[in-house]
Amino acid sequence: MSVLYVVLALVVLQRVAELLYAARNTRRLLARGGVEIGAIQYPFFILLHTAWLASMALLIPPSRTPNWTLLVLYALLQPLRVWAIASLGPYWTTRIVTVPGEALVRRGAYRFFRHPNYIVVCAEIAILPLAFGAVEIAIVFSVLNASLLSWRIRVEERTLLTRRGR
Repeated sequence: MSVLYVVLALVVLQRVAELLYAARNTRRLLARGGVEIGAIQYPFFILLHTAWLASMALLIPPSRTPNWTLLVLYALLQPLRVWAIASLGPYWTTRIVTVPGEALVRRGAYRFFRHPNYIVVCAEIAILPLAFGAVEIAIVFSVLNASLLSWRIRVEERTLLTRRGR
């Protein structure tokens, strides 16, 4: 099996595990009175990430030798991803769910960055295809991700504005 397919399989497994964790957290937050905002955005993110992975699987020759430095850099992003997710703990979801009246999380990665997970995702979307020489995939999906994230962050910021003082 090629390095490309091993890496993509690991990324898919990671993303599926995160989706399961996020779904559990979403159910619990909604049960506590949480409200989902911007639900219309969610399918676009699923489509984007699925297409990103599929494009690499379909368009990059499996025999391509990776740039090991970029692959290591991608791997080094993963502890930052875990830190961002762990910092939010039960509040981390792949959707925008807010629980009225609860204070915002300001610990861990969120002490230093407003949207640490989004920073990691932006880097991942560019670095992984670049590690296999797929410049076009890196550019196209970085632009698409940036446009979706700008929409999402605007919605998220408006939603969280009412809770900033707590």
